[in-house]
Amino acid sequence: MLAGILMFSSFVWGQHVALGWQDEVRRCAEAQDWPAAMRIVDQEIARAPQDMDVRAWRARILAWSGRLVEAEREYREILTVSPSDPDDWLGIGSVYSREGKMEEALRALDRAVELDPRRPDLRTALGRALMVANKQSVAKLEFQNALNLDPGSAEAHAGLLSVRGEPKQELRLGINTDLFNFTDANHDQGVSLISHWTDKWATRVAGDFYQRAGTDAGKFSASVTGNIQRWGALTIGGATARDNGVVPKTEAFFDYDHGWRLNWGKLARGLEVVYAHHWYWYPAARVMTVTGTMLVYLPREWTWSLGLTGARSQFPGTDTAWRPSGMTKLGFPIVSGEKPRLAGNIFFAVGTENFAKQDQIGQFSAQTYGGGLCLRFTAHQDVTGYGAYQRRTLDRAQTSFGFTYGIRF
Repeated sequence: MLAGILMFSSFVWGQHVALGWQDEVRRCAEAQDWPAAMRIVDQEIARAPQDMDVRAWRARILAWSGRLVEAEREYREILTVSPSDPDDWLGIGSVYSREGKMEEALRALDRAVELDPRRPDLRTALGRALMVANKQSVAKLEFQNALNLDPGSAEAHAGLLSVRGEPKQELRLGINTDLFNFTDANHDQGVSLISHWTDKWATRVAGDFYQRAGTDAGKFSASVTGNIQRWGALTIGGATARDNGVVPKTEAFFDYDHGWRLNWGKLARGLEVVYAHHWYWYPAARVMTVTGTMLVYLPREWTWSLGLTGARSQFPGTDTAWRPSGMTKLGFPIVSGEKPRLAGNIFFAVGTENFAKQDQIGQFSAQTYGGGLCLRFTAHQDVTGYGAYQRRTLDRAQTSFGFTYGIRF
């Protein structure tokens, strides 16, 4: 009797200890205290070095903390010893996805589903990976299979909606106003349509209308973008205008955009670099700009960008001159979650000029301070607004504000 009680007490105590260290690891993970979580798991591995479940916890912590190479190595060692646990295949599949190794990720997640085809979470994970790999029809099937197994799965519902309802068109309407302390106000309005014809090709057409000092002008622009996943996106376009001496008569431009996923833990999630070349031809002036922009995707949906522009201007009777300008912007979430979502930004620019308008080119320097808000109140609609104050030489100042409304369908 006493021996039975002791054995039962030992079993309960052992279960309590096991659950205790896992709870501690979860608490550390929620606080993103990865060193503490790793110390707890390493202590458990020292007690039971052959326990693959504990090793799997170590692999999860490595993945959660962004140490993907080490997590992949740990999962590989686990699967060498215990190749029949679908959770381990799910874990290494997620690591492969984050590393951009989509073929390996799909093979691992396929194996997980093969081992336990009745688990909806495995099929949902496979569906997400198939979406990233641009295999939409197969992804749709996996999300539907997950819903058949668990009709209440929110992730499977969201995945199925994302496959069914990805909008291909985006229509934007906008207005802007510029107020000056030395002349009358300027106004402009614009409308644009962005069409994503395939995963690799998109077009943009836009019309802009200007009212300046009693003079009206209009401009039509168009561009085409080709996107190759490993090489980035290249955009080529141009514009023509009924200028009336207010805006450029013709324009031409191209830009190249490339991004990289980063796994720098608390420092950065991704990096995007854009190079842009733009030519403006006025009746009496020629301007060419070269711009480089770096956009860093920070943790918790923050972003930071830095752009530098060199402008080559040529006016009648003057020598050609180069002038630099630059801008930096910090973006941050205000209300996160599903919907509605609200984000904001603040920016500062020095020497910045808008070369698309005649009153913004010439021999002056400026400092601009501003910020903006973006409210996405549904998955298909948003409103953005901005305000800016520009201080120029000769005690001149400009205050600008405007908003755009976007709808995707």
